[in-house]
Amino acid sequence: MTVKKTGRAFAALALATTLGLAGCAGSDDAGTDDQTSNGGDGPSTTLTVWVDAERVAALQGAADAYTEKTGVAIDLVGKDTADIKDDFIQQVPTGEGPDVAMGAHDWLGELSTNGVVAPLELGDSAGDYLEVAIDASTYDGNVYMLPYAVENIAVLRNAELVPEAAASFDDMIEAGQAAGLDQPFVVEQGAEGNPYHLYPFQTAFGAPVFGTTDAGYDATDLQIGNAGGEEFAAWLAEQGKNGTRVFNTDIDGDIAKQAFLDGTAAFWLTGPWNVGTAVDAGIDVAIDPVPSPTDDVASPFAGVKGFFLSSESENKVAATDFLVNFLGTEDAQLSLFETGNVLPALSAAADAASSDEIIAGFAEVGADAVPMPAIPEMGSVWEFWGVAQAEIINGADPTERWQKLAADVQGAIG
Repeated sequence: MTVKKTGRAFAALALATTLGLAGCAGSDDAGTDDQTSNGGDGPSTTLTVWVDAERVAALQGAADAYTEKTGVAIDLVGKDTADIKDDFIQQVPTGEGPDVAMGAHDWLGELSTNGVVAPLELGDSAGDYLEVAIDASTYDGNVYMLPYAVENIAVLRNAELVPEAAASFDDMIEAGQAAGLDQPFVVEQGAEGNPYHLYPFQTAFGAPVFGTTDAGYDATDLQIGNAGGEEFAAWLAEQGKNGTRVFNTDIDGDIAKQAFLDGTAAFWLTGPWNVGTAVDAGIDVAIDPVPSPTDDVASPFAGVKGFFLSSESENKVAATDFLVNFLGTEDAQLSLFETGNVLPALSAAADAASSDEIIAGFAEVGADAVPMPAIPEMGSVWEFWGVAQAEIINGADPTERWQKLAADVQGAIG
């Protein structure tokens, strides 16, 4: 197998020439002859695409359209999402992996470190996507993923109990108490904490995990231990065991869900994956922004899903064409949306999907979301972050414990 890096100029050529370049088996170079068929006996080139098994049907239309237009066959291989990343890392270097694989943006650090993904040149079409989707798909200054969905948390509100959205965190608690609830708001924590769900509140204090540059997150600029971080820690302690008790490590995901379903909590900070359960329970669900404890916006993490191009693909031009010009269409992205009910990454598809009030609510919150860091150093943050927050909620000195968190993470990153 010939191994070549896909350069920006060459990938731009793939965008400019959408026909006739697809049949490039065994080479990254675009020939001038028609190489997409073998005398009418069927396609001579096949792109292998690994996808979540539940989304094969949603992608079949785009695959068939591509084959009809170019003569290149698309082999959609349904896989368990839990296996895709590790199998991709293991098989790509052997030449046995796929040309394209579906996955999540926070895999990028690991995929890039292992050298199994190639950059994508989106050209002007990058402007057709939600900004957070492109930001999440970018690693070390290069776009490595064709995004198709954006997912973030928001506040689910029981509109029957509380008819209006809260203007602030304190307003949310007061509104729930006015409705006669002892526990107005729930968010899953657990014994080891859950910093993913608490991150919107941390950002409201001006304490992101890392700083950023034009190339993305900067691992050399650890921000979690700044003054805003310590202010957040103090506020977290005030909402914990020795304060208001709004945050409770005894509340895990199942307990938080049941409290909302039972109507003992009017507000639930969670993701779109839990909306169906609440609606099926007959709750009048509204989607609200995360109410901020400060004057600044509470920005949650955004998780973006998309498609990666294998660095070892012998058909990079065809694969890029399929990704950009077929999976990057409104029809394809809406088809994926109908399967997963997650906001599309393509702006036109996102606008269409937002005719649904629930999707529109998550989209509104997502406009303030920030990509979850995909850099390898983020693993060191997760290792210490949740435990520190849980200890602060349970009464540890917030300043000392937060400073220790920052020191632990910095030590692990080196």
